[in-house]
Amino acid sequence: MKVRKLIESFNFAFEGIIYALKTQRNMKIHFFVSIAVLTLSLFFDLSRIEILILFLTISVVIIAEMINTAIEAAIDLITDKYHLFAKIAKNVAAGAVLIAAINSIIVAYLIFFHRINPYTHIVLNRVRQSSMHITFIVLIITIFATIGLKAYFGKGTPVQGGMPSGHAAVAFCLATAITFITENMFISTLSILMALLVCQSRVEGKIHSFFEVVVGGFLGIIIAIIIFQIAR
Repeated sequence: MKVRKLIESFNFAFEGIIYALKTQRNMKIHFFVSIAVLTLSLFFDLSRIEILILFLTISVVIIAEMINTAIEAAIDLITDKYHLFAKIAKNVAAGAVLIAAINSIIVAYLIFFHRINPYTHIVLNRVRQSSMHITFIVLIITIFATIGLKAYFGKGTPVQGGMPSGHAAVAFCLATAITFITENMFISTLSILMALLVCQSRVEGKIHSFFEVVVGGFLGIIIAIIIFQIAR
């Protein structure tokens, strides 16, 4: 009987994780980023301490998000009306997730930045030296795909909504240009973060979907690469 109760406890715990993963968008993002970071860690010679810090950081972020979900569910169960204390509880829980996420960014920067930096310079140099017709082919394919998607979805205007996101394209085009101009990874990282904030605002404002923003971002990057190859 005790073994059965133990197994049931594990089942309930996994059900909670699956529920949070299915219903919470931020939880999906945390899982995706965690998998990407852990996969990236396989290609670098991390020490045991660094691996331990990485696992602890990922765990803290996921735990904070799950506690936030549990608090929101409990408050929604108690009342469906606006209450100051309910607002405070939800905001404090969300703040805890934000602090954990910021901490994870700092940890990732300290562990991976000096390892990725040399490879980034190699990639930038190879992109500059690559054949121009390859980039043009990629751009033409992207343009045709964008035209086909706009015709298929038939929504939005040239400056708002639709496929792809113009704001995302401009933001990532500028971020890519800054990367080529400065050749400084720290400045490039800041510019990419600004571009991601632009994309996040378009998704949060429900002006674009996540997929529309991704397509726009790739389009902006390709255009910037072509411009710098011509300028070279």
